Amino acid sequence: MSAALRVPPSGVITITTDFGHQGPFVGVMKGRILGRFPEARLVDLTHEILVHWPAEAGFWLTRSFEYFPAGTVHVAVVDPGVGTARDIVIVSAAGHVFVAPDNGLLAPLVARHREAEVVRLRASGLSRLGIARASATFHGRDIFAPLAAELAAGRCRAPELGEPSPPQSLVPAWVDEPVLDAGGVSGVVITIDHFGNLITNIDGTLIERFRLPLVHAGHHAFPLLRTYGESRPGEYLALINSFGVVEIARAEQSAADGLGLGRGAPVTVRDRTK
Repeated sequence: MSAALRVPPSGVITITTDFGHQGPFVGVMKGRILGRFPEARLVDLTHEILVHWPAEAGFWLTRSFEYFPAGTVHVAVVDPGVGTARDIVIVSAAGHVFVAPDNGLLAPLVARHREAEVVRLRASGLSRLGIARASATFHGRDIFAPLAAELAAGRCRAPELGEPSPPQSLVPAWVDEPVLDAGGVSGVVITIDHFGNLITNIDGTLIERFRLPLVHAGHHAFPLLRTYGESRPGEYLALINSFGVVEIARAEQSAADGLGLGRGAPVTVRDRTK
């Protein structure tokens, strides 16, 4: 048994969805979890993922899970293929357990954690959990919630619920990893936060070799500063944010609105000394 599987459950469950807060969907998922595991400690990671875009959920989950105690179960439901033949996977990595549809959501996390172990949920596993029927449109309530509850309660382990699968068998991520070449690093805007900051998938470590990094997006170029307060209100800037990735911001205003850029917009970082 791997070290990842030997970590006892912490009783914490994080929930990531694209449900938003209109309607009862998030609340019903929580109710289903608590019905099976009343002692669960539930944390909303985010429910504001762009609908039907697993790439954003995978980005946030990959960069957020380490702030939770080992043994946490992270359930992510961004599932445009709900009700189809797509698989549900349970991934054990870095002392945590992740439950999500196999639609590219967990591919970035598995790529960063080569020791990750993947189990594909099977009908026998559902039967073990007492799940005989599931709606065609709300697997968050009918499958993911009870599955997360049982794993977090320690009443079952991933290998007991399905069959092992090679990590490389996962559906690939929807967004490619940043590309490095002699001229710079190219990535994309992966998400936009509440302030209108454009958050990219370019890790700060990828540009450490540049003496004077200049961030290019939407036919504009932005200096890399340390923090927002180093520019005047209304000015654009780039920085390495608190999650360690390149971000384009506008001091006290929305960079997304001002630049007219959104998720998927190309971003390149170059060294202006070359």
